[in-house]
Amino acid sequence: MTQAPFLSIVAPCHNEEEGLREFCRRAAAAAQSAVGDGFELILVDDGSSDRTWEIISDLAADVPQLLGVRLLRNHGHQLASTAGLAASRGERVLLIDADLQDPPELLLMMMPIMERGADVVYGQRTRRQGESWFKLASASLFYRALSRLASVTIPRDTGDFRLMRRRVVDILLAMPERDRFIRGMVSWIGGRQVALPYERDARFAGTTKYPLRKMINFALDAITSFSTTPLRIATWLGMMSAGVAIALLVYTFVRWLQGETVTGWSSIMAAVSAFSAIQLICIGIIGEYLGRLVQESKKRPMFMVGTIVRGSEHAELSIAFSEMSASDKRAALDAAFASEEPPRSQKNSRIG
Repeated sequence: MTQAPFLSIVAPCHNEEEGLREFCRRAAAAAQSAVGDGFELILVDDGSSDRTWEIISDLAADVPQLLGVRLLRNHGHQLASTAGLAASRGERVLLIDADLQDPPELLLMMMPIMERGADVVYGQRTRRQGESWFKLASASLFYRALSRLASVTIPRDTGDFRLMRRRVVDILLAMPERDRFIRGMVSWIGGRQVALPYERDARFAGTTKYPLRKMINFALDAITSFSTTPLRIATWLGMMSAGVAIALLVYTFVRWLQGETVTGWSSIMAAVSAFSAIQLICIGIIGEYLGRLVQESKKRPMFMVGTIVRGSEHAELSIAFSEMSASDKRAALDAAFASEEPPRSQKNSRIG
């Protein structure tokens, strides 16, 4: 069994061929400055359609601390991150995106904070460069709405960029839900969590992998995972609709007793349309929660790993890897490369 590194850096990648080499160079340099050779860099290819996996394989041959994980298909950012965390072995784990919007060099500021007793050190954005006004406005609205709806305190203006202790990562991996919202799940775990304010950079290369459709789905996952308030809103809307309907019934009955007829089909149609819309909204809200319960009940693998690479060696993992315990996952990774030679020194590696 190979010795576990002190630090793991986990980065999900989807079509990141343009900036991946630069990310690897900067992340490895930051880790080297922080812990010397006692680190591993885990790059997870989330079903990319470009040369991302080829670049990861090339980098693995040059960087002995690099572990490449290729998923069988695109699972999405949250499950790709979970796959990388599942493959990590370090006592401290840095989760970061590969687009270089979150500077890897901030690791050098996070480590001393954790030395002083923090369980989680998360990046909190004070400024977001290179993003449109719509993205900034919608993100601000989302985080503020989530902070009011969520049953746990989720810090505003934060992403998944964070340094975590191993015990936090193991608890996170033990949580079985498929529709994952990692930053909320880490907040739910608790412990001492400390913010590190920073300015988020623009993307180093390429375009965002979060179009409007994915942003909306992500927001729905976040809200339904950590709040039942929408269900209560549906109940309130139903009660209000019932109250208005009763009032209209009383009004109609009084007018009938007075011998007056109610004229105008438009008012009737407006009332019917309003009540129908409220009913459909309530059904839709319930459907969001019910759909997630159906997906959870199927108990399909959370993610499926196709290939892993370290150095020049490629290996495969069991399809049940995502469902294994934390210790079994680490044992499976060690067994996959049991015959490899001891890692070379980082000083002899070539990046770029």
